[in-house]
Amino acid sequence: MVNSIMAAEVRWLYVFTFLLKILYCNGSVPHRRFEYKYSFKPPYLAQKDGSIPFWETGGNLAASDVSVRLASSMRSQKGAMWSKMKTTFDWWEVDIIFRITGRGRIGADGLAFWYTEDKGDYNGEVFGSSDKWKGLGIFFDSFDNDNKHNNPYIMGVVNDGTMAFDHANDGASQQLAGCLRDFRNKPFPTRARIEYYMNTLTVLFLGGTTNSEQDFEVCFRKENVYLPKEGHFGLSAATGGLADDHDVIHFLTTSLYPPGTPLPQQGGAPRVSPEEQQKLSQEYADYQRKLDQQKEEYRKEHPEAATKDPESEFEDWYESDSQRELRQIFSGQSQMFEQVRALSQKLDEVIGRQERTLSMLSSIPTGGAQLVQGGGSGQPVQMIDTIRRHEVDAVINNQNSIIGLSKEIRNYIVDVHSRTDNILQNQARAPTAQVQSVGYDMVSLVNELRDGLNSIKREATNPQAQPDCTAPNCVSPVVLVAVAIFQVAVILLYSIYKDNKEAQAKKFY
Repeated sequence: MVNSIMAAEVRWLYVFTFLLKILYCNGSVPHRRFEYKYSFKPPYLAQKDGSIPFWETGGNLAASDVSVRLASSMRSQKGAMWSKMKTTFDWWEVDIIFRITGRGRIGADGLAFWYTEDKGDYNGEVFGSSDKWKGLGIFFDSFDNDNKHNNPYIMGVVNDGTMAFDHANDGASQQLAGCLRDFRNKPFPTRARIEYYMNTLTVLFLGGTTNSEQDFEVCFRKENVYLPKEGHFGLSAATGGLADDHDVIHFLTTSLYPPGTPLPQQGGAPRVSPEEQQKLSQEYADYQRKLDQQKEEYRKEHPEAATKDPESEFEDWYESDSQRELRQIFSGQSQMFEQVRALSQKLDEVIGRQERTLSMLSSIPTGGAQLVQGGGSGQPVQMIDTIRRHEVDAVINNQNSIIGLSKEIRNYIVDVHSRTDNILQNQARAPTAQVQSVGYDMVSLVNELRDGLNSIKREATNPQAQPDCTAPNCVSPVVLVAVAIFQVAVILLYSIYKDNKEAQAKKFY
């Protein structure tokens, strides 16, 4: 009971928070209007003569049907473009899609967005435009002048018209804010969204690794930024010893108005004076009166066609203002109801999972034991200790160790078996011989040598049996012993060589 009450309270708290967010968003979102005189986009971006409607271009700029190349990938190139008209709105948002590509590992110099009180140069010192500007400059700097390894870099600089740009330090001491982002040689075009609303400057950036607008990230946001009330929009780019292609694909400007502010007329159309408005109203009244007379004459001439009330003839085709407002209210309420119902279902699912989790936790006593109910025969509840994860891991490790030791024992047994077979074979060759580490052949040879030496000694000790040394075939004992030792050494070396060969041959089994 308590859990259900708490779940209901949580559910209504979520619903109330959701409704507050909807009301807050509807009340704080500014009105937006696209400004075509401060924008350009493909296709047919440039005219046949290379000019861009509502924009002035200069320097090394080249425009095509699909993009504007501010500066090409050649050394010492500069180009810029400026809107012909000054802005007639206080707050704005600019969406820029551009590409900066080059063959070098390091690019130069970069691209700049401008909002200044006056137009800049087309061959200036600051990214292709003039220095000591009055307004805002957003710089996409791709060359590291200060050698701090912090480029490519995006920064915003506000100038009052008296400050010279610090090229040596890349404007680090003059920037409002900035972020380190790589915008060179990306698979998709990079994108920047610059918003100035209620003296707050926000720069959003899309790095070009994806083509989804959902991947925008905040580069920086700065409050209390005061820019000229009216100004020109501009774009510029420059190259130095290193060079990149600086292409702008589209530049879309949207004016922002706080909620409740009346929108001015599009394009600055002149307002109608009261005299002209009265004259137009009189002409409309005369036209309406003549139309009513013609309708009345038509009904008199064609009485069979007057089947409906003339005032309600087109009521089935059009809706009144009150009907439209009511329909919009019902549509909004239906959407809110659907969202609230989906949220309620999610909350019910979460609460159900939470209750099931709590019930499972409450049924498990401390120490990992579980309650096991009897099989319906009235048996008492038994406590059975379950195996834990670390115990399972220990059992698996022990089994792996036993398997490894079994493999080693098997190898030892195979080795012992092979050696036993060799011993049995040697014994089968000479049953009375002793098995030694040097093998049976070696032992028999040593015995034969020993018997020969003994016979030689017996003959040497018996002077009667000594042969005549003057005979040409007589051999002295020293020579005979030397020859015997040499033969023993050769036999030893041969036996060692043979054993090594047999040991190497056994490795293959």
